[in-house]
Amino acid sequence: MSIGEIARSAAEQGGSREEAHERANRRWAEILQETRVAQTGVQILFGFLLSVAFTPRFGDLGAFDTSVYVTTVILGAAATGVLIAPVSLHRLLTGQQLKDDLVKTAGRLMVTGLVLLALTISGTVLLILHVVLPDLLAEILAGGILLWFALCWYALPLALKKRSSRHQASA
Repeated sequence: MSIGEIARSAAEQGGSREEAHERANRRWAEILQETRVAQTGVQILFGFLLSVAFTPRFGDLGAFDTSVYVTTVILGAAATGVLIAPVSLHRLLTGQQLKDDLVKTAGRLMVTGLVLLALTISGTVLLILHVVLPDLLAEILAGGILLWFALCWYALPLALKKRSSRHQASA
């Protein structure tokens, strides 16, 4: 159970509502935990991408594969920067009474970082599959991976949010 779930459960059981500063603190803790998970994945992937350029087969890549590689490395670097940004915000702005703004900004950064991470993963899949499969099949599979991320990371949460809003409106 996450920190946020525990706080919500405690608030519901006690019948009291979560104070605004408690909610901001809980949401901030959740964002930092989510950031840790996303950062680990993007950093491992980015490290892999950086090492590819130093392999013997890298010189054999065609123009398309080199372009995919360069684009993917740039996306990976951007994802790394955006996903680490909430930590920097926290370090530089602690004690400035900006918790609500930090939570909102960090949330937007996380969504941006996840978009960049999905693009980085899809680009990496395309690069790898393009080496071992026929061009069109590699592109279709990489596109399918990108679609899968869009469904899991964006469409599903938005659908659940919409359903929750309908339940709250009818209650």
